[in-house]
Amino acid sequence: MRKATIQRATAETDVKLSLCLDGGEARIRTGLGYLDHMLMQLAKHGGFGLDVEAKGDLPVDSHHLVEDVGLCLGDALKEALGDRRGLARFAHAYVPLDESLARVVVDLSGRPWCEFHADLPPIILGDGFQVEMVREFFVALAMRGGLAIHADLLRGVNTHHKVEALFKALARALRLATRREGEDVPSTKGTLSA
Repeated sequence: MRKATIQRATAETDVKLSLCLDGGEARIRTGLGYLDHMLMQLAKHGGFGLDVEAKGDLPVDSHHLVEDVGLCLGDALKEALGDRRGLARFAHAYVPLDESLARVVVDLSGRPWCEFHADLPPIILGDGFQVEMVREFFVALAMRGGLAIHADLLRGVNTHHKVEALFKALARALRLATRREGEDVPSTKGTLSA
């Protein structure tokens, strides 16, 4: 089983995250309902087992909690992938949610990069989720996970739909990129690392 458990404790957050790339249950408890909802989408549509227990300084705002969960997910992904031998490596997904359409393309190259292009208003969803934190989550995941992510919101009106389409597209792209296709490292260099 390709899995990892990460713990991160700072003066601002306390995160424990377990990831299994080959399936399992999803249990998400961050204290931020909308983030929980998006992480459930990631687990369900990615086909991942995901257990997240996190606390953060939410009276300040959602920034530290959302970013640190993204960092921990990236760390867990990197550890669970190991030497990345046999991976599909590249994948993309288009996901509609009613009027919204998102595209996410990933490369599990070992080299971190994030291109994030989405017209998202600077508003709060649910019980304190700052929408501008969607980009920060994607960047944190890419930087710590050692993958390139190109995320594009192609259209949309409803902000909830836009954000959810992006998370579902990320999930589907990761599901496809992490699938096994053989035994070789998918690179002419013979290694996938930074």
